[in-house]
Amino acid sequence: MISEIPGFKGLNILVVGDLMLDYYWSGQTTRVSPEAPVPIVKVAKKEARAGGAGNVALNIASLAANVTLLGIVGDDNEANELQNLLEAKGVTCDFIKSNNVPTTCKLRIVAQHQQLIRLDFEESLIDFDYTELLRHYKAALATADVVIFSDYAKGVLEHIPQLLELANAQGVQSFVDPKGTDFSRYQGATLITPNRSEFQAVVGPCLNNEQIISKGQSLLAQHNIEALLVTLSEHGMALIKKSEAHFLPTHAREVFDVTGAGDTVIASMALGVASGLGLQHAMHLANMAAGIVVGKFGTSTVSSHELNRALHGDKENISGVVSEDELKNEIEFAQKSGEKVVMTNGCFDILHAGHVAYLEQARLLGDRLVVAINSDESVQQLKGPSRPINKLADRMTIIAALGCVDWVIPFFEETPERIYNTFLPDILVKGGDYKPEEVVGAEAVINAGGKVQILDFVDGKSTTTTIERIKNQ
Repeated sequence: MISEIPGFKGLNILVVGDLMLDYYWSGQTTRVSPEAPVPIVKVAKKEARAGGAGNVALNIASLAANVTLLGIVGDDNEANELQNLLEAKGVTCDFIKSNNVPTTCKLRIVAQHQQLIRLDFEESLIDFDYTELLRHYKAALATADVVIFSDYAKGVLEHIPQLLELANAQGVQSFVDPKGTDFSRYQGATLITPNRSEFQAVVGPCLNNEQIISKGQSLLAQHNIEALLVTLSEHGMALIKKSEAHFLPTHAREVFDVTGAGDTVIASMALGVASGLGLQHAMHLANMAAGIVVGKFGTSTVSSHELNRALHGDKENISGVVSEDELKNEIEFAQKSGEKVVMTNGCFDILHAGHVAYLEQARLLGDRLVVAINSDESVQQLKGPSRPINKLADRMTIIAALGCVDWVIPFFEETPERIYNTFLPDILVKGGDYKPEEVVGAEAVINAGGKVQILDFVDGKSTTTTIERIKNQ
């Protein structure tokens, strides 16, 4: 076990591999298409993320190390979009553009955080200029502390034996996220990181840990690989060396999405070793990082702040009804971890379907949703002496129970301006026909680099109409 998270600043990591652009189109689905038995998704949010080797590079950049990303892309707008995404996060992009193939793209359609379908846009990478790739690789390798090969079987690493040989000749340790069943291609690597299914596809079924060890050590000897890290999903991971093996249980508290978890593992392992940790201690670091990232949606990264929090056993994230001091700490932690915080406010007197749809749409705009709720006194000022129907404590409890809501706080002023000025969310959400500049608190949020988003209310759904309907029955 490690006692402190090492410093990664100043380390130079080279990542070589297959590049791709991941699109996420998210929205709500409430009905089935009349044209075919498929759900209709009303898309509310479009997001682009770097996938493949790009996600490995982002994991390194998020931990403050220097990273150069080498790969092949198409000569197209998608390549430019991918490069812009990466460079905005501090990744140095060394892209070789090909006129023969487009940039690989994957489009995921998501509703209520559930992936419905994935569409892949790709072609086999053939006839690219390997001599050019080799020239770029040699130049980048000269200043690298370690090199990571991210193999997604798209073609960039077709000649990986020569790339590994060059790394070994210069004394640069190499880490490989493998693909396929021919691990002889990775001969001489410092570490390879297959998952259980990839490992068993090569060595055959493993019924227990003893078989994982024995078959793993045979594989290492056969291909002259120093070590093997097998990720075992909910069972953690196994580090196998030629004369010893170590197992770790999973560090994940809750698994939300395993997309890109392998990228986080290999990035953390390589950084740990580059910073001076041995393989066993680096495995502890990678296990913590994987436990954090699988609790996020889509390809994600982990920060040093998150690793330190996990290492020192800080309390788990607070959720539900919180104090302003607690919320301030949670928002600070979320934003330092690269999460977008969305915030809205309202009376939420009698919860109805319109409220739920509105809050779910708000949540889709970011990673965390804060709801500020009017006190009983401020509701009376807005709605009259007969309101609220439900007291503040009850209203907060009900809103906090919604799965799309992370934190709930009360406010006692006539408007929520002080609340927004204090917490400065990344996105301030308001419902109705406001203009962004008319929204209370908008100026402070925008000046801090955030934005204001106006959402439509669901027609015919309101607390007032609900109350009138009850009265008329």
